[in-house]
This record gives sequence, C-alpha cells and structure tokens, in this order.
Amino acid sequence: MTTPAPLLEIDDLRVDFRLDDTTVHAVRGVSLEVRPGETLAVVGESGSGKTATALSVLRLNPEPPCAYPAGAIRFDGRDLLTVPDRELGRIRGADISMVFQDPMTSLDPLQRVGAQVAEVLRHHHGLPRSAARHSALEAMDEVGIPDPERRYRQYPHELSGGLRQRVMIAAALVGRPRVLIADEPTTALDVTVQRQILDLLVGLRQRHDMAVVLITHDLAVVAETADRVVVMNAGEIVETADVHDLFARPAHDYTRRLLAATPRLEPA
Repeated sequence: MTTPAPLLEIDDLRVDFRLDDTTVHAVRGVSLEVRPGETLAVVGESGSGKTATALSVLRLNPEPPCAYPAGAIRFDGRDLLTVPDRELGRIRGADISMVFQDPMTSLDPLQRVGAQVAEVLRHHHGLPRSAARHSALEAMDEVGIPDPERRYRQYPHELSGGLRQRVMIAAALVGRPRVLIADEPTTALDVTVQRQILDLLVGLRQRHDMAVVLITHDLAVVAETADRVVVMNAGEIVETADVHDLFARPAHDYTRRLLAATPRLEPA
C-alpha cells in the first residue's frame, strides 16, 4: 500500500527566544512530518522544546521575543513561517487547530462557551448566526457534552475541567481541520476524565481522517494513542520510531531513561 504524502512537514526548524542580552535556543534543527489520519506523539520532559515546536506551526510563540532563524513548516505547499499574517489567520482554526493544556486560560471568561464554538464558523466560514449556532450544538454533542443546549449558554467557570476541555475540542474541530495539535490536553484533568478525553480524540481522528500531533510527557498516553513517536531532549530530536518499536526496542539512551522513569503498578 502506498504511504500517503505528509500533510504537515517541519524541516530543520530553529526557534530562539531573545531576552535582553541572552538568547535561548529552544528548538535546534527539528525535522518531522505527519500524514493524514496519523497520530504523531512528540514526547520529552519539560523544557525539551516540544511545546515551542508545536506553537511554531501556527506562529503562536510571541514575536518578539521569539524568532525563527532557520527552517520551514510546510502545509499544502506553503511555508507557514513566511506566509502573510492574513493567510495564516485563515489557516488557523480552519485547516489546523490547536487544543491547549488549560482551557481556563484559553476560553474567554466573559463569553458563553457555545458562542465561542460558533465564532469559529462565523469567522472562517462566514456562516450566519443561526447556522453557526446549529453546527456548534452538533459539535458539542459529538464531543460528548451532555445537554448541549443548556451548556451552550453557560460560561467557562460554570463547567467542570473535563467539560471545558470538551468545549475546547469542539471549538477546534467544528471547522473540520485537517490537522489537530493537542498540547498536553489531559494534564490538568483527573485520571477518569483523561481516559474519556483520549478516547474522544482517537474516535474523532478515525471518523474525520484527521492528522493529530499529540504533545505530551506521558508515555502511557503515547502507548495507547500514537502511531509514531518523536522523542525530544534539549531542543533536539533524539529518536523517531513506530510506537511499538519505541517501547520494545528504544534506540537512544534518553528514551530508555524516559521509559525507566515511568511508574509501574506491577510488583518488583
């Protein structure tokens, strides 16, 4: 079977943060690709550069202090690091969406959650208010939000952490993006809700043939959801492997140490 062409490609990306007289080289020559329908996990400890890499795809790192001294991020033949801001604005939320770790800092506390989901359709697809509301309710129902009519009218602080994350996923998916970037989407949730959110992401990826880039430090999440894995350390990729090969035969010492540091429930 022919392997599909990459949908998103990052080529020799370098990301610097210039602070006063200091330059932090957060990402140093990262190259990766993700294909349609695939889940690519990017793993590493805090400070490894995985989130800086993910935010670079949509140029969400603040500029300044962020700068991109080298590299390219290609989507549909366009380099997202060089496209005009207006074109990038059309891609954000429509072709490529992102779900962040903490929905309380991503959702507008003064706006009803349903209106925030509908706004994606009004902004990117020009739908009238009534049609956008109808599609937003469908999206909220699809991600498992109970009684979406009532939840639509609520504010973020009125929802639990799990429901807020589902609202974020609904907003990210309502425009039917081709790539979803999920940055630590379950870290702030309890274990039971984590399981529900991960199952939801897997199901949505399969239904919509969507590519998912999953940013995480949790190797248990990687084992259950990813097809391929990129391991980052100190701003660089140290290993790329099929998920089964990574756990069965890790090639790099850093990967082996990450696996060894994962808590296990089996007795010694």
